[in-house]
Amino acid sequence: MSERRVLTLALFSAVLLAGCSTPPKTLYQWEGYQPQVYEYFKGQGNAEQITVLEQDLQKIRAKGNMPPPGYHAHLGLLYAAIGKDDQMVQQFQTEKELFPESTPYMDFLLKKYKKREG
Repeated sequence: MSERRVLTLALFSAVLLAGCSTPPKTLYQWEGYQPQVYEYFKGQGNAEQITVLEQDLQKIRAKGNMPPPGYHAHLGLLYAAIGKDDQMVQQFQTEKELFPESTPYMDFLLKKYKKREG
């Protein structure tokens, strides 16, 4: 009987320890990004979305986390839609710095908006 008790105690201890483990930290922090993208694709992109995304970006940075890929690109598109090309360029450049694999697409968008101006 003592062997059975030891096994039961060991099993109970393993379950208890497994329940106390902390979940792994996620690579990116999303905040309200996904609902904002959904609203944008429904045709409801506006200056209010910029405010929400900028506030969420501050929260993400305050926690020492990174926004997901596309966050700055989306923010840049919103700025472009309201004619704030300076902020658009800044957001596209930030996207390129954080995610170098986005460089060809960001360059394409920058070129597209440059043609629009000229």
